[in-house]
Amino acid sequence: MIDLRSDTLSQPTPEMLETILTAQLGDDDRTHELGRGEDPTVNELEDLAARITGKQAAVLFPSGTMANSAAVLAQAAPGSTLLVDELQHFMKSEPYLFDSAYGRMAARTYRHDEAGLPLLEDIERELAEQPIDLVCVENTLNFAGGAPIPAERLAAVYKLAQAAGVRVHMDGARIFNAAIALGADVAELCRHADTVMFCLSKGLSAPVGSLVCGDQETILKVRRARKALGGAMRQAGIIAAPGIYALEHMVDRLAEDHESARICAEGIAGLEHTPIVGTVSTNIVVIDPKPLGVDAIRYCELAAERGLAIKPVMGTLVRLVFYRGITRDDARAAARIIRSLDESLGTGPELS
Repeated sequence: MIDLRSDTLSQPTPEMLETILTAQLGDDDRTHELGRGEDPTVNELEDLAARITGKQAAVLFPSGTMANSAAVLAQAAPGSTLLVDELQHFMKSEPYLFDSAYGRMAARTYRHDEAGLPLLEDIERELAEQPIDLVCVENTLNFAGGAPIPAERLAAVYKLAQAAGVRVHMDGARIFNAAIALGADVAELCRHADTVMFCLSKGLSAPVGSLVCGDQETILKVRRARKALGGAMRQAGIIAAPGIYALEHMVDRLAEDHESARICAEGIAGLEHTPIVGTVSTNIVVIDPKPLGVDAIRYCELAAERGLAIKPVMGTLVRLVFYRGITRDDARAAARIIRSLDESLGTGPELS
Protein backbone atom coordinates (compact mmCIF):
# COMPACT_ATOMS: atom_id res chain seq x y z
CA MET A 1 0.00 0.00 0.00
CA ILE A 2 1.29 3.45 -0.95
CA ASP A 3 0.07 5.69 1.88
CA LEU A 4 -0.23 9.34 0.86
CA ARG A 5 -2.86 10.43 3.36
CA SER A 6 -0.56 12.87 5.18
CA ASP A 7 3.06 13.77 5.78
CA THR A 8 2.37 13.18 9.48
CA LEU A 9 3.02 9.55 8.49
CA SER A 10 6.72 10.35 8.11
CA GLN A 11 8.87 8.24 10.41
CA PRO A 12 11.84 9.50 12.46
CA THR A 13 15.29 8.39 11.39
CA PRO A 14 17.35 6.12 13.68
CA GLU A 15 19.69 9.05 14.34
CA MET A 16 16.74 11.18 15.36
CA LEU A 17 15.51 8.57 17.81
CA GLU A 18 18.98 8.13 19.29
CA THR A 19 18.93 11.76 20.42
CA ILE A 20 16.21 10.88 22.90
CA LEU A 21 18.54 8.54 24.81
CA THR A 22 21.08 11.24 25.60
CA ALA A 23 18.77 14.26 25.96
CA GLN A 24 19.15 16.26 29.17
CA LEU A 25 15.76 16.46 30.85
CA GLY A 26 14.01 18.75 33.31
CA ASP A 27 10.56 20.02 34.24
CA ASP A 28 9.33 22.14 31.33
CA ASP A 29 6.38 23.41 33.37
CA ARG A 30 8.43 24.79 36.27
CA THR A 31 8.74 28.34 34.99
CA HIS A 32 11.17 31.11 35.84
CA GLU A 33 10.83 34.87 35.41
CA LEU A 34 10.86 34.61 31.61
CA GLY A 35 8.19 31.95 31.68
CA ARG A 36 10.62 29.23 30.64
CA GLY A 37 10.81 25.77 32.13
CA GLU A 38 13.79 23.82 33.44
CA ASP A 39 14.17 21.32 30.62
CA PRO A 40 17.45 22.32 28.95
CA THR A 41 16.71 20.43 25.74
CA VAL A 42 13.34 22.13 25.34
CA ASN A 43 14.98 25.49 25.92
CA GLU A 44 17.62 24.68 23.31
CA LEU A 45 14.94 23.78 20.76
CA GLU A 46 12.95 26.93 21.50
CA ASP A 47 16.05 29.09 21.11
CA LEU A 48 16.87 27.38 17.82
CA ALA A 49 13.33 27.84 16.51
CA ALA A 50 13.39 31.53 17.46
CA ARG A 51 16.70 32.06 15.66
CA ILE A 52 15.58 30.26 12.52
CA THR A 53 12.33 32.22 12.28
CA GLY A 54 13.94 35.54 13.25
CA LYS A 55 11.78 35.93 16.35
CA GLN A 56 12.65 36.76 19.96
CA ALA A 57 11.24 33.64 21.59
CA ALA A 58 9.43 30.36 21.00
CA VAL A 59 7.42 27.80 22.92
CA LEU A 60 7.04 24.06 22.30
CA PHE A 61 3.63 22.37 21.94
CA PRO A 62 2.56 18.74 21.61
CA SER A 63 0.45 19.50 18.53
CA GLY A 64 -0.13 22.08 15.83
CA THR A 65 -3.79 22.36 16.79
CA MET A 66 -2.92 23.37 20.33
CA ALA A 67 -0.17 25.67 19.08
CA ASN A 68 -2.47 27.55 16.72
CA SER A 69 -5.14 27.74 19.43
CA ALA A 70 -2.75 29.21 21.98
CA ALA A 71 -1.37 31.73 19.49
CA VAL A 72 -4.88 32.90 18.63
CA LEU A 73 -5.98 33.08 22.27
CA ALA A 74 -2.89 35.09 23.17
CA GLN A 75 -3.78 37.77 20.63
CA ALA A 76 -7.57 37.80 20.40
CA ALA A 77 -10.07 37.86 23.28
CA PRO A 78 -13.23 35.74 23.39
CA GLY A 79 -15.85 37.22 21.09
CA SER A 80 -13.24 38.51 18.67
CA THR A 81 -13.42 38.25 14.90
CA LEU A 82 -10.65 36.53 12.94
CA LEU A 83 -9.98 37.18 9.27
CA VAL A 84 -8.89 33.90 7.67
CA ASP A 85 -8.38 32.42 4.22
CA GLU A 86 -11.52 30.73 2.93
CA LEU A 87 -9.57 27.42 2.97
CA GLN A 88 -7.76 28.04 6.29
CA HIS A 89 -6.94 24.61 7.67
CA PHE A 90 -7.83 25.28 11.28
CA MET A 91 -11.22 26.65 10.22
CA LYS A 92 -12.09 23.87 7.77
CA SER A 93 -10.65 20.89 9.65
CA GLU A 94 -11.14 22.10 13.23
CA PRO A 95 -14.21 24.41 13.16
CA TYR A 96 -15.23 23.37 16.66
CA LEU A 97 -12.35 25.48 17.96
CA PHE A 98 -14.36 28.61 17.22
CA ASP A 99 -17.02 27.47 19.69
CA SER A 100 -14.72 26.02 22.32
CA ALA A 101 -11.01 26.75 22.58
CA TYR A 102 -11.35 30.10 20.81
CA GLY A 103 -14.08 31.27 23.18
CA ARG A 104 -16.84 31.56 20.56
CA MET A 105 -14.86 33.70 18.16
CA ALA A 106 -16.25 34.59 14.76
CA ALA A 107 -14.51 34.22 11.43
CA ARG A 108 -14.59 36.34 8.31
CA THR A 109 -12.90 35.03 5.16
CA TYR A 110 -10.84 36.32 2.27
CA ARG A 111 -10.22 34.58 -1.03
CA HIS A 112 -6.99 33.61 -2.76
CA ASP A 113 -6.01 33.64 -6.43
CA GLU A 114 -5.29 30.64 -8.69
CA ALA A 115 -1.78 30.40 -7.27
CA GLY A 116 -3.14 30.24 -3.71
CA LEU A 117 -2.00 33.75 -2.79
CA PRO A 118 -4.22 35.93 -0.55
CA LEU A 119 -6.29 38.48 -2.44
CA LEU A 120 -5.24 41.83 -1.04
CA GLU A 121 -8.41 43.59 -2.13
CA ASP A 122 -10.47 41.16 -0.03
CA ILE A 123 -8.33 41.74 3.04
CA GLU A 124 -8.34 45.50 2.60
CA ARG A 125 -12.14 45.53 2.22
CA GLU A 126 -12.76 43.33 5.26
CA LEU A 127 -10.45 45.41 7.44
CA ALA A 128 -12.26 48.57 6.35
CA GLU A 129 -15.83 47.31 6.67
CA GLN A 130 -15.91 45.68 10.11
CA PRO A 131 -13.77 45.27 13.24
CA ILE A 132 -11.15 42.54 12.79
CA ASP A 133 -9.07 41.43 15.76
CA LEU A 134 -6.54 39.09 14.11
CA VAL A 135 -5.58 38.31 10.52
CA CYS A 136 -4.51 34.72 9.85
CA VAL A 137 -2.54 33.39 6.90
CA GLU A 138 -1.51 29.83 6.09
CA ASN A 139 1.81 29.00 4.43
CA THR A 140 1.77 26.66 2.64
CA LEU A 141 -1.97 26.80 1.90
CA ASN A 142 -2.81 23.15 2.44
CA PHE A 143 -6.14 22.73 0.67
CA ALA A 144 -5.06 24.88 -2.28
CA GLY A 145 -2.53 22.22 -3.23
CA GLY A 146 0.16 23.23 -0.74
CA ALA A 147 0.61 26.66 -2.32
CA PRO A 148 3.67 28.58 -1.02
CA ILE A 149 3.10 32.27 -0.30
CA PRO A 150 6.14 34.44 -1.13
CA ALA A 151 7.51 37.17 1.10
CA GLU A 152 6.22 39.94 -1.16
CA ARG A 153 2.58 38.91 -0.74
CA LEU A 154 3.02 38.27 2.98
CA ALA A 155 4.53 41.74 3.34
CA ALA A 156 1.55 43.29 1.56
CA VAL A 157 -0.88 41.49 3.88
CA TYR A 158 1.12 42.56 6.92
CA LYS A 159 1.17 46.18 5.77
CA LEU A 160 -2.63 46.20 5.43
CA ALA A 161 -3.03 44.67 8.88
CA GLN A 162 -0.60 47.08 10.50
CA ALA A 163 -2.38 50.04 8.93
CA ALA A 164 -5.58 48.81 10.58
CA GLY A 165 -3.86 48.19 13.91
CA VAL A 166 -4.35 44.41 13.64
CA ARG A 167 -1.83 41.67 14.36
CA VAL A 168 -1.08 38.74 12.02
CA HIS A 169 -0.73 35.06 12.91
CA MET A 170 0.76 32.63 10.41
CA ASP A 171 -0.18 28.96 10.44
CA GLY A 172 3.15 27.88 9.03
CA ALA A 173 2.71 24.16 9.61
CA ARG A 174 4.70 23.60 6.40
CA ILE A 175 6.66 26.88 6.35
CA PHE A 176 9.88 25.03 5.55
CA ASN A 177 8.23 23.52 2.47
CA ALA A 178 7.33 27.05 1.42
CA ALA A 179 10.88 28.27 1.95
CA ILE A 180 12.38 25.40 -0.07
CA ALA A 181 9.90 25.86 -2.91
CA LEU A 182 10.45 29.62 -3.06
CA GLY A 183 14.21 29.52 -2.54
CA ALA A 184 13.62 31.87 0.39
CA ASP A 185 14.96 32.21 3.90
CA VAL A 186 12.45 31.08 6.52
CA ALA A 187 13.07 34.19 8.60
CA GLU A 188 12.14 36.41 5.66
CA LEU A 189 8.78 34.64 5.32
CA CYS A 190 8.18 34.84 9.07
CA ARG A 191 9.14 38.51 9.29
CA HIS A 192 5.73 39.48 7.98
CA ALA A 193 3.75 37.94 10.85
CA ASP A 194 3.64 38.68 14.56
CA THR A 195 3.43 35.01 15.48
CA VAL A 196 4.26 31.88 13.50
CA MET A 197 3.41 28.25 14.18
CA PHE A 198 5.32 25.44 12.50
CA CYS A 199 5.26 21.65 12.81
CA LEU A 200 8.16 19.31 13.43
CA SER A 201 6.14 16.15 12.81
CA LYS A 202 5.22 16.56 9.14
CA GLY A 203 7.88 16.68 6.43
CA LEU A 204 10.63 17.25 9.01
CA SER A 205 9.93 13.70 10.24
CA ALA A 206 10.10 14.27 14.00
CA PRO A 207 7.80 12.04 16.08
CA VAL A 208 5.81 14.89 17.65
CA GLY A 209 5.83 18.60 18.30
CA SER A 210 5.06 22.10 17.02
CA LEU A 211 6.32 25.54 18.01
CA VAL A 212 4.94 29.07 18.17
CA CYS A 213 7.47 31.86 17.64
CA GLY A 214 7.06 35.59 18.24
CA ASP A 215 8.10 38.52 20.39
CA GLN A 216 8.89 37.85 24.04
CA GLU A 217 5.78 39.54 25.45
CA THR A 218 3.41 37.62 23.18
CA ILE A 219 5.16 34.32 23.78
CA LEU A 220 4.64 34.75 27.52
CA LYS A 221 0.91 35.01 26.78
CA VAL A 222 1.15 31.99 24.50
CA ARG A 223 2.77 30.00 27.32
CA ARG A 224 -0.09 30.90 29.65
CA ALA A 225 -2.58 29.85 26.98
CA ARG A 226 -0.72 26.54 26.58
CA LYS A 227 -1.12 25.93 30.31
CA ALA A 228 -4.85 26.73 30.15
CA LEU A 229 -5.29 24.30 27.24
CA GLY A 230 -3.65 21.47 29.18
CA GLY A 231 -0.37 21.65 27.34
CA ALA A 232 1.95 21.72 30.35
CA MET A 233 4.71 19.14 29.86
CA ARG A 234 7.30 17.75 32.22
CA GLN A 235 10.40 16.03 30.78
CA ALA A 236 9.59 17.18 27.28
CA GLY A 237 13.21 16.98 26.19
CA ILE A 238 12.36 13.58 24.74
CA ILE A 239 10.18 15.50 22.27
CA ALA A 240 12.59 18.39 21.83
CA ALA A 241 15.71 16.35 21.05
CA PRO A 242 14.37 14.83 17.81
CA GLY A 243 13.00 18.28 16.97
CA ILE A 244 16.46 19.81 17.20
CA TYR A 245 17.81 17.08 14.93
CA ALA A 246 14.98 17.67 12.47
CA LEU A 247 15.68 21.40 12.22
CA GLU A 248 19.41 20.82 11.82
CA HIS A 249 19.32 17.92 9.35
CA MET A 250 15.92 17.46 7.68
CA VAL A 251 15.00 20.79 6.08
CA ASP A 252 16.89 20.65 2.78
CA ARG A 253 15.65 17.16 1.96
CA LEU A 254 12.07 18.50 1.69
CA ALA A 255 12.97 19.21 -1.94
CA GLU A 256 12.84 15.45 -2.51
CA ASP A 257 9.18 15.40 -1.46
CA HIS A 258 8.44 18.28 -3.82
CA GLU A 259 10.06 16.32 -6.65
CA SER A 260 7.92 13.27 -5.88
CA ALA A 261 4.78 15.40 -5.94
CA ARG A 262 5.86 16.90 -9.26
CA ILE A 263 6.46 13.44 -10.75
CA CYS A 264 2.99 12.29 -9.69
CA ALA A 265 1.38 15.50 -10.97
CA GLU A 266 3.08 15.14 -14.34
CA GLY A 267 1.82 11.57 -14.52
CA ILE A 268 -1.81 12.63 -14.14
CA ALA A 269 -1.70 16.01 -15.88
CA GLY A 270 -4.41 16.44 -18.47
CA LEU A 271 -6.65 13.61 -17.31
CA GLU A 272 -10.12 14.21 -18.74
CA HIS A 273 -12.11 13.37 -15.62
CA THR A 274 -9.64 13.94 -12.75
CA PRO A 275 -8.32 17.52 -12.82
CA ILE A 276 -5.57 18.77 -10.53
CA VAL A 277 -6.69 21.61 -8.27
CA GLY A 278 -4.33 24.59 -8.26
CA THR A 279 -0.63 24.28 -9.00
CA VAL A 280 1.79 21.73 -7.56
CA SER A 281 4.72 23.58 -6.02
CA THR A 282 5.45 21.69 -2.80
CA ASN A 283 4.61 18.21 -1.47
CA ILE A 284 0.82 18.23 -1.93
CA VAL A 285 -1.34 17.28 -4.91
CA VAL A 286 -5.09 17.90 -4.76
CA ILE A 287 -7.42 16.32 -7.32
CA ASP A 288 -11.13 16.66 -8.03
CA PRO A 289 -12.99 13.36 -8.65
CA LYS A 290 -16.43 14.95 -9.18
CA PRO A 291 -16.31 14.62 -13.01
CA LEU A 292 -16.01 10.86 -12.51
CA GLY A 293 -19.44 10.73 -10.89
CA VAL A 294 -18.20 9.49 -7.50
CA ASP A 295 -17.80 11.36 -4.24
CA ALA A 296 -14.43 11.83 -2.58
CA ILE A 297 -14.97 9.11 0.02
CA ARG A 298 -15.92 6.49 -2.59
CA TYR A 299 -13.01 7.54 -4.80
CA CYS A 300 -10.59 6.97 -1.91
CA GLU A 301 -12.14 3.55 -1.27
CA LEU A 302 -11.61 2.58 -4.91
CA ALA A 303 -8.05 3.86 -4.82
CA ALA A 304 -7.35 1.82 -1.68
CA GLU A 305 -8.56 -1.32 -3.47
CA ARG A 306 -5.79 -0.69 -5.99
CA GLY A 307 -3.11 -0.06 -3.40
CA LEU A 308 -3.24 3.72 -2.87
CA ALA A 309 -4.29 5.26 0.46
CA ILE A 310 -5.40 8.88 0.01
CA LYS A 311 -7.62 11.27 1.92
CA PRO A 312 -10.83 13.21 1.19
CA VAL A 313 -10.58 16.94 1.95
CA MET A 314 -13.02 19.82 1.75
CA GLY A 315 -15.88 17.37 1.30
CA THR A 316 -15.43 16.91 -2.45
CA LEU A 317 -11.68 16.89 -3.16
CA VAL A 318 -8.90 14.35 -2.60
CA ARG A 319 -5.39 15.05 -1.31
CA LEU A 320 -2.10 13.24 -1.88
CA VAL A 321 0.83 14.22 0.37
CA PHE A 322 4.45 13.18 -0.23
CA TYR A 323 7.03 12.75 2.51
CA ARG A 324 10.28 11.01 3.44
CA GLY A 325 9.96 7.29 2.75
CA ILE A 326 7.78 7.77 -0.33
CA THR A 327 10.00 7.08 -3.34
CA ARG A 328 9.82 8.40 -6.85
CA ASP A 329 8.71 4.94 -7.94
CA ASP A 330 5.86 5.24 -5.41
CA ALA A 331 4.93 8.58 -6.97
CA ARG A 332 4.84 7.03 -10.44
CA ALA A 333 2.79 4.09 -9.15
CA ALA A 334 0.31 6.48 -7.50
CA ALA A 335 -0.07 8.29 -10.81
CA ARG A 336 -0.74 5.01 -12.61
CA ILE A 337 -3.50 4.15 -10.13
CA ILE A 338 -5.14 7.55 -10.58
CA ARG A 339 -4.92 7.20 -14.36
CA SER A 340 -6.49 3.74 -14.19
CA LEU A 341 -9.37 5.09 -12.11
CA ASP A 342 -9.86 7.92 -14.57
CA GLU A 343 -10.00 5.48 -17.47
CA SER A 344 -12.32 3.01 -15.73
CA LEU A 345 -14.72 5.42 -14.07
CA GLY A 346 -14.67 7.88 -16.93
CA THR A 347 -15.92 5.37 -19.49
CA GLY A 348 -18.47 3.26 -17.69
CA PRO A 349 -20.40 2.51 -14.49
CA GLU A 350 -18.65 2.71 -11.14
CA LEU A 351 -16.35 -0.15 -10.29
CA SER A 352 -17.76 -2.62 -7.86
